[in-house]
Amino acid sequence: MPADNYIRAVLAKYAVNVAGAKAAGNFLYPIIQRWAGNFLVCAEFSGSLSKGTAVTISTDADIFISLSSSTPDTLENIYNTLCNAVASAGYPVKRQNVSLGTSVNGFKIDLVPGRRQSPNGNDHSLWKDRSKTWTKTNIQTHIGLVSKSRRLEEIRAVKIWRSLHGIEFPSIHLELVVIEALRNARVGNVASNLSLVLDYLRDGFERARFIDPANTNNIISDDLALAQKRAIGRQAGISRAKPTYDQVIW
Repeated sequence: MPADNYIRAVLAKYAVNVAGAKAAGNFLYPIIQRWAGNFLVCAEFSGSLSKGTAVTISTDADIFISLSSSTPDTLENIYNTLCNAVASAGYPVKRQNVSLGTSVNGFKIDLVPGRRQSPNGNDHSLWKDRSKTWTKTNIQTHIGLVSKSRRLEEIRAVKIWRSLHGIEFPSIHLELVVIEALRNARVGNVASNLSLVLDYLRDGFERARFIDPANTNNIISDDLALAQKRAIGRQAGISRAKPTYDQVIW
């Protein structure tokens, strides 16, 4: 099988059932609504599902929960009380960084709570649980940048690679890396482009600096420790040395 066809077959294997993922996510809406009360602006599907980069081996759907700028709780308390609300409703909860991971009817759902920075607009403040601080971001900016990048196949392939090899690599960081690594690459050459991304991860990733496109003060690449970056680079080198793509992703 030609290399591009093989990669696309793997992508098809991990394609998300969008209708099923959304139906599963909708089970959580009453919990979100009760938890947020009158401060809920909206809870909408975002992240990889909206960008076109979702894969079943990772997260099936992300739900961004927008709270009013008048929400009185601290960002940390917003994160913690949402965690408690989901757990109290009988769903498993995994604390991640800005998100909470859960599972509904076999679908993996990430919940991202944020508080608007003003009464209008899409700029939100999010709690970063690992570093115990907060950051500003704009989910719509991320969706627009990634969904229009023309690198959705390669991003999905690298997400599959990440999960198969047990690598810690936040999705927005991964997406920005793929876009940068393929800046001058031909669109559509998915197999050779995957190799180019692995080359970049092996050779230049450790020193590369990536800034949140929605907040120049948020250095996304700082969310990974040096040891984590080196682990990504090592695995990229191992994968790049494999003679066939079925030894890279499968």
